[in-house]
Order: sequence, then structure tokens, then C-alpha cells
Amino acid sequence: MVFAAPELAPTHKGGLMRLLSFGIVAGTLLATMLCWMPPAQAVVKPGDVITKDNAYKVAELLSPGNYQLVREGMQLRIVPSDKLDWPPPFKTATEKYSPQVQLGPDGSLKGYVAGQPFPLVDPNDPQVATKVMWNYSYRPLYSDDIDMRYPEVATFARNSIGWPLSYYTVGHFAFYNNIGRIEVPPIPTDPDATRSGLRYRFGFYPFLEPAALRGYGMVRQRHIDPNVDDNAWVYSPQTRKLSRESAGTLSDSTGALSAFGVGGGSGFGAGMGGTSGATAYANTLDPDSYFGFSAKIENFNYRFLGERDMLASVHAVHSPEPQCPNDGGRTICPENWEMRHLYVIEADAKSRDQTIPRRIFYIDSEGWFITASDQYDRGGKLWKTIATFNTYRDRPVPDARIAIYPYKRMFQLGLVDEDFNTGYSSVVYMPGKTAPDRECWYIDMGTVDNAFLTPQAMVQAGH
Repeated sequence: MVFAAPELAPTHKGGLMRLLSFGIVAGTLLATMLCWMPPAQAVVKPGDVITKDNAYKVAELLSPGNYQLVREGMQLRIVPSDKLDWPPPFKTATEKYSPQVQLGPDGSLKGYVAGQPFPLVDPNDPQVATKVMWNYSYRPLYSDDIDMRYPEVATFARNSIGWPLSYYTVGHFAFYNNIGRIEVPPIPTDPDATRSGLRYRFGFYPFLEPAALRGYGMVRQRHIDPNVDDNAWVYSPQTRKLSRESAGTLSDSTGALSAFGVGGGSGFGAGMGGTSGATAYANTLDPDSYFGFSAKIENFNYRFLGERDMLASVHAVHSPEPQCPNDGGRTICPENWEMRHLYVIEADAKSRDQTIPRRIFYIDSEGWFITASDQYDRGGKLWKTIATFNTYRDRPVPDARIAIYPYKRMFQLGLVDEDFNTGYSSVVYMPGKTAPDRECWYIDMGTVDNAFLTPQAMVQAGH
């Protein structure tokens, strides 16, 4: 039996069944399948190249959504599996602090200081799904701060021939953690955590290209209190207006945020299903899906669907990542994929304000990043899929001069977000092809601080 939904299986009449309006499978059906199915048997080996012509070989080894990307043309280059080790400071912090960490009755985190909260994962633990998600939330990608410079997001239509419908380049994609700090003073907690009540601050600004978007930006703040929603602001340089956004809108595409798309459609419009009504700068990616998932952990109920050996892109070789030549640039390929041991978690939104009510995550059991995410609509049909492209080395690019680390660490080099209903696909290049800075990934180096990630700093940068 294959891991794909029945609609994706080969038929005896030849070819593959069409996607039945892309209603691939209800989340409950997928959950049942994952719980009782035996582990997938690998039918690929290092050296294989998977194309749409032999996609059936990986039907059991990808999420239903990622499998559809391969059927549409995304190629996988199969390489040997290799181990991921945590940065030594992260490992030390985990050993020191994890014994005191617990989950509250509501799934909130208690006693956390730094490192990974739950290094020992027991599939029989009734709280295992929530613990896996907290491990993802405090993953070893970074602990103190991150400044990812010059990411580019390009959106392509179903019939693309390589030219995006729209694109934008941003100066900074940055985080600063107030808690869980292990390398850059103050450690392990910034005093601002007590003053502000914030776990971290995030900034995505200023937009640099195209010219019509120059100066836009978004700042998001995550509260420590599980009962307090994120703060979010968007700045529009056209109106010189700083707008406060509700947490519920952060699961809609970026262009649906109120400050984007102002000015008679000349702003950053959602285009295909967002609320702004503008179409000039369409995109599918929502802020809650950055890095695979960025919503507040406490806002979802989780269910453990099992452990599986599946394919993921963990030792990618390109930076910047290439446009896939076989599907009009709608994904990233060719790139390295390997067999990985993954945890599969279903996340159901507690609030009906969430545009995406259900997500199924595939989480690497060593790196603790999301390798794939399938997103379902309220009718239980597959709506969107995310594929992430990650790597593991001691520098983001071979010729780095500044971002060189004393140990190997993880980097996310690309992300694909495809909407099966519209056929639109947004590709995030981290960094983009035109980035003036080739290194771009500055992790736990103190390159950003709390002052950099405020609404006021965003407004000043957007002028």
C-alpha cells in the first residue's frame, strides 16, 4: 500500500487519476492511514533521479502535497543519508536545562530556559505531539538571533514558463530571542523578557524591490504568556501608515494584510484569495508558514500521526537555490533529497479565525525543522503544500568570509508554497539571486537586537 491518497495512485486504465478538484484526502483519513500503515519501504537509492515520469517510486516517501509537486515536474536527486549534529552550545544547554521542563495541562511550556525542551521523545506519551511541536519551536537552527538578508519571493502561475507573476526582495528576515539564549550576552534570558513579556521579536523589512513596494515591512512579536496573541504591525510607505494586524490574519497570504494593497491596487496584493483585492503582487505564502510554521504553538491542538522514513531535502547544495527548469520555475530543482526519519504531526487550529484550519507537518527527528507541510481546507481537502530546502555545513556558502562557524549548523535555503486550488506557487529564495551579500545567513552573531525589531525601526527604514 502506498502513502499517497487514493486519488494519486496509478490506475489500471493507464496514467494517473486527476486530482478530483484537488480534494486529495481528508485529514482524518490521512491520520488513520498514518497510524496503522507499516513503515514505508524505500524504492529509491542514492544516484537515482526522480522525475514526473517515475514519480510513482516516491509515492510512499513524500507527503501527498510534495508528491504532487514531483508529478508536476519537480526533480529529486537522491543522495546518501547523513547525520545532523546540534551546535555544541545548544547540546550543552539541552543537557543542563531539559530535565526541569514540563508541559502544563493546556500544553503550555513550563520551566524552559534554553536548548531543546524534550530531547527524549516517547511515541507512547499522550503528550508526544505537543512535545514534538515545542521541540520544533525551539529547534537548533538558531537560539539567540538571526539576520537572513535579501530573501526573494517569486510567485508563478500554473502555466508558467519561468517568468514570475510577481516578486519582491526584502532587506532583512530577522529574529531576536529574549529567552533560550546560549551564545550572545545576555544569556540565557534577556531582561527585556520580564519588561515586555515577549519571547521573541521578528522583522521582515524593508521591501526593496520592485520599486512600488519599496519601504513596506512587517514586525511580529511573540508573547511568553500563552493566552496573549502575537502583536503584528505592517507599514505602508505610500500612506505613511503603521497598521496593527490581528493574529487571525497572519494565516492568510501576506498580501491580505491591511496595509498591503492600498493605493488603488499598487501595493502588495494577495491576488488569489486574499482580502486586499489587488493582483499586481500576488503571493500564496502566509506569515504563519514562514520556515514551514510560525504560528503560536498554543493556538493549535496536536495529534501524533506516527514516525516514518521519508525523503527530505536536508543537504542541499545550491545557494541561491535554482528555479526548477521542468515546471516553469514553480519549485526548486534539481536538488539533493535523502531518506530521513520524520515525525508526522497534525495541527488543528483552536480558533475559526484561522484561514488554514488544519496542517500536517513532517518534522526531521535530528534537525527538528519542518521538511514538508500539507494544509487542508475546512472540508478536509488538500489545499496547499510546503516543501523546504535545508543544508548543513559550517558556512552558508563556500567562499564566506564573515559567516563562518566553528561547527556545522543548519540553514534553510529555500521554500516552496503551492496552492492547488489556484495553481499558483510562491518560491522563497534565501537568499535571492540578486542579493548583494552572498553570505546572507548571520546566526547567533549579535547582528540584530530588540531595538532593530520594533515598529518604530521598521517605519524609519521604510522612509
